[in-house]
Amino acid sequence: APGRRGYSGAGAAEFLHRSIVPTMHYQRSLPRLPVPKLEDTIKRYLNAQKPLLNDDQFRKTEELAHAFEKGIGRELHEQLVAQDNQNKHTSYITGPWFDMYLKAREPVVLNFNAFMSFNPDPKSEYNDQLIRATNMTVSAIRFMKTFRAGYLEPEIFHLNPEKSDTEIFKKIIRFVPSSVSWFGAYMVNAYPLDMSQYFRLFNSTRLPKPNKDELYTDEKAKHLLVLRNGNFYVFDVLDRDGNMLKPSEIQAHLKYILSDSSPAPAFPLGYLTSENRDTWAVLRKNLVENGNEEALQKVDSAMFCLSLDDFPIKDLVHLSHTMLHGDAANRWYDKSFNLIITKDGTAGINFEHSWGDGVAVLRFQNEVFKDSTKTPAISPQSQPASVDSSTAVQKLDFKLNDALKAGITKAKQKFDATVESLSLNMIQFQEGGKELLKQKKVSPDAVAQLAFQMAFLRQYDQTVATYESCSTAAFKHGRTETVRPASVYTKKCSEAFVKELSKHSTEELHSLIVECSKYHGRLTKEAAMGQGFDRHLFSLRCLALSKGLALPDFYQDQAYARLNHNIISTSTLVSPAVQLGGFGPVVSDGFGVGYQVQDDWIGCNVSAYPARNGEEFLQCIHKSLEDIFSVLKGKKIGS
Repeated sequence: APGRRGYSGAGAAEFLHRSIVPTMHYQRSLPRLPVPKLEDTIKRYLNAQKPLLNDDQFRKTEELAHAFEKGIGRELHEQLVAQDNQNKHTSYITGPWFDMYLKAREPVVLNFNAFMSFNPDPKSEYNDQLIRATNMTVSAIRFMKTFRAGYLEPEIFHLNPEKSDTEIFKKIIRFVPSSVSWFGAYMVNAYPLDMSQYFRLFNSTRLPKPNKDELYTDEKAKHLLVLRNGNFYVFDVLDRDGNMLKPSEIQAHLKYILSDSSPAPAFPLGYLTSENRDTWAVLRKNLVENGNEEALQKVDSAMFCLSLDDFPIKDLVHLSHTMLHGDAANRWYDKSFNLIITKDGTAGINFEHSWGDGVAVLRFQNEVFKDSTKTPAISPQSQPASVDSSTAVQKLDFKLNDALKAGITKAKQKFDATVESLSLNMIQFQEGGKELLKQKKVSPDAVAQLAFQMAFLRQYDQTVATYESCSTAAFKHGRTETVRPASVYTKKCSEAFVKELSKHSTEELHSLIVECSKYHGRLTKEAAMGQGFDRHLFSLRCLALSKGLALPDFYQDQAYARLNHNIISTSTLVSPAVQLGGFGPVVSDGFGVGYQVQDDWIGCNVSAYPARNGEEFLQCIHKSLEDIFSVLKGKKIGS
C-alpha cells in the first residue's frame, strides 16, 4: 500500500502489526505446569518400559520402580511439590532444564542446535541473495520492534478459531485484567501460550564457562553481526532513538559486505563455537586476555547473526547439511540463532537450544516469511542508498596467539571429522497424508510414529527407546515433555506387519493400527497437559543430586539408562514458511528424525552416524507407510 512505508519516525513500517491485545496480556494468568502424581508417573514409566524389556528384565524394573514409589521417590516427590509451591512465578522444570542444557559439555552444533529452512519466496526474482538478506533482516528487526513494543499478537492455540480468533473477542479480552485474562480465553476454547522465551531471540548468546554456560542478553545493542567467508562484520541497524535504518541503507551495507574481497582468515574464529564447552571456555578466556574483549562483546550482543554463504544449494540433502552445520568458519553456533542465506537466496535458521524451544523460533520464522514475501521492504528494482558503507560497516579483527591458533586448528579437525561421518537423507511419501488419514479416522502423527517403529523392526529386528518432543507451552514457563511412541501396541502391530503378515486379515491389521492411533493420541494429550513421566522423573533425579543424596537404585537400573538412550529421536512441525527441519542424532548409534505430515504427502529427514544406516531406515519407513496406507484403504498388502 502506498504511504505505508514511511521510514521516518515510528511509522507503521517499524512494526509488523499492532495487536490491540498486548503481547504479554495472558502471561501472568497462564496456568502452572502440574507436577504429576507419583503413582501416575510410575505407571506411565512402566508402560514405556514394557515393549523394551523381556519378562525377567521387566520384573526387576517393576520391583525397583515400586520400591522407589514407596520409599525415597515419595520423599523426593513431596519435596519437589513443596519447592514448586514456593515458586509460583515459574515451573518445576525450568531450573533443571536450563541446567541440563547449560551444564552439557558436548559441542552445541549437531548435538543440540536444530535447523528449519524457509520455503523459497514465491516470486522467484526475490530469491536473490542481497534482496532476500535485506528483506529478511528488515522483517526480523520489525519482529523484534513489534515484540518489544508489546504490539506482537499473543501466541494462542485456537481450538475453535471462529469464536476466539475474531476482532470482537480481542476487543473484549483486552479489557479483562492480566491476572484473569487466561480464563477469558479458555471460556472460548482458546489456549494462550507461554511467551517468556521470546526476549532471548535477540541480542543473545550462550557464553562458554567452565562446568556450566551462561545465557547473555544485551537489549541495548543496536547492531547486526554479519559473517561472510569467515570474516566478521558489524553495523548498526537502529539509530540513537531506536528507529530502524532505511531498508535501502541496510541493502547498501550488505552489498558492501558481499562485494568485499578480503581473503578468508587463515584461522577462522567460528570453529571455536563448535568445540567441547570446557575447551571453548578456556580458549575464550585466552581470547579476552589477548585483547579481543571489545570484538567479542560486539559478537555476543549483536541482534542476531546473519551468515551469508558464497555457494548455491544443489539439492535438499545439501540444504540440510548447510543449515544443520554448514562451514563452521561462517557460523557462530552460540548465538540464539543464525539466519543463513546462500548465494541463490535459499534461507534457513540454525538455533541454539538452551534458551528456548521450537515454538518461539517457529513463530519468528512464520512472521518473517510472511512479512518478507507479502510486503517486502525492497524489490529487485530498488537501488541501495548512496551512503558511505566503509565507515558504517566495521570489520572485526581478532588478535590470535599461538595457543588460540592451535585451538582453532584442533577444533577444525574435530568438526570436519564429525561432519564427514554424518549422513543426512530424506524421502517424500507421495501416496497420501493428513487428509486421507483423518478421513480414515486415525491420527496422522500416530501413523508416522508407527511407521518409524515398523521400519526399525524391519531393519534391526528390535524395538528401541524412542523420543518425540511435545511442547508444554500451554503452561507458564513450560518447555517440552516427551511422548514415548514405542508401546506394546506399536510393537504388536509392527510384528504383525513385519513378521506375521500371512497370519492376519486386512481387517485385523486395520484394527491394530486403530489401537495404536488411540493409544498414541492419549499419550500426546497427556504430554501436552504436563502429564508425561520423563520431566517429573528427571526433576526428582536432579533434586536427589542437589541434596547430595546417593543416587537412588531406581536411577541405577540399566533399563532406566536404556530408556534414556534415545536411539530414535523425533520432532515434527508443519508451517507454510518452512520447507524442512532437522537435527543430529542424540546418541552415536541413533537416528535424528525430522518429519512433517502434510495434506497429501509425508516428509522425513533422517540424520545418522556410521553405526546406523539412515538411507536403509528411510526405505523401511517408506515401505511401512505403503503397507499402512494399503491396509487403511482396505487393500491387501503388495496387491
